[in-house]
Amino acid sequence: MVLEPKCFSDNRGFFLESFELERYRAIGVIENFVQDNHSRSLKNVLRGLHFTRSKPQAQIVTVIRGRVFDVVVDVRAASPTFGRWFGTELCDEGPRQIYMAPGFAHGFCVLSEYADLHYKVSQHYDPKDDAGLFWNDPGVGIKWPVDAPIVSDRDNAHPRIGTIAPV
Repeated sequence: MVLEPKCFSDNRGFFLESFELERYRAIGVIENFVQDNHSRSLKNVLRGLHFTRSKPQAQIVTVIRGRVFDVVVDVRAASPTFGRWFGTELCDEGPRQIYMAPGFAHGFCVLSEYADLHYKVSQHYDPKDDAGLFWNDPGVGIKWPVDAPIVSDRDNAHPRIGTIAPV
C-alpha cells in the first residue's frame, strides 16, 4: 500500500507526520510497531530482497533523503499473488511511504547520489530469522531501473522464488 502522510508546507520548508497511530489504524494498518531503523546507501546500491521467516514483520518505509525505486514481493504461502512484485519510486520530495504487511520481501535501489531510508517495523530484529530472495530472479521478473547495481555477496546468494519456503 502506498501512503501519502500529512505534510504541511510553506515558504520555510515543511512539517511531516510520518506516523500517527489512529490515522494509520483507520486505513487498516493494525500492527504494533516496535522498532525504527535508518539506513544510508550510495547511488546504484541495490539492497534486498529481505524478509523474516518465522516472525514476519510489517514495515512502513519512508525516504528521508534522496530517491529510490522501492520493491515488495509477496512471499506468503497461501497468497494468490505469491511471487508477484510491486515497485514504486519514493523520494524526499512530495512525501510518500510504502506499507508492507507481514509476508513480503523488500528491496530497493538508489537513484540519487545517496539515500537515507527510515523503516518502522513490527518485529524486533533477529539475525537467525533473516531470509532473502534473489534480487534478479527471472521467476519474479522485477524491472530494476539500474543497469549495473552494486549488490552485496549475501544478496547475490539468496535463493530463487521456486526454492524458498514461503512464510
